[in-house]
Amino acid sequence: MTRLRIRDAAPADCDLIAQWMIAMAWETEHKRLDPPTVHAGVAAGLGDPAKARYFVAMREADTAGRETIAVPAGTLMLTREWSDWRNGEWWWIQSVYVGPEHRRQGVYDALHSHVAALAQADPAVIGLRLYVERENIAAQNTYRSQGMDESGYRIYESGF
Repeated sequence: MTRLRIRDAAPADCDLIAQWMIAMAWETEHKRLDPPTVHAGVAAGLGDPAKARYFVAMREADTAGRETIAVPAGTLMLTREWSDWRNGEWWWIQSVYVGPEHRRQGVYDALHSHVAALAQADPAVIGLRLYVERENIAAQNTYRSQGMDESGYRIYESGF
């Protein structure tokens, strides 16, 4: 029998998370990212809680000898945004990735539920937000299944 355990990411997870971010950008947006830049970005996020907080979903199984084998199955990153309108923080779900062999097995649900429970337990948090590529219908359906609704905002950017 396998189960999912969610844990905080550690610096030792940097290589894997960076690989997953590169894979996610290609799968969802057909964007090729610069591996050294992504690795440095993940390392910066892991090293500074003001920048980000990463979580890793571990698929665990007991072997016949009662030893537990744990395999990383997916990740999620949180960032924070202050809202003066509501005098609280929005937690942004970002950089979600579930390994192909673990998809449609509840990995994202477990990550989302973990983060939602943390957010609901923190009186400074007013809600969860995320953004999703317009064409990523599967992800949109997953987020709706978690009780999330489209916010009505469009995101604009100016890259430098």
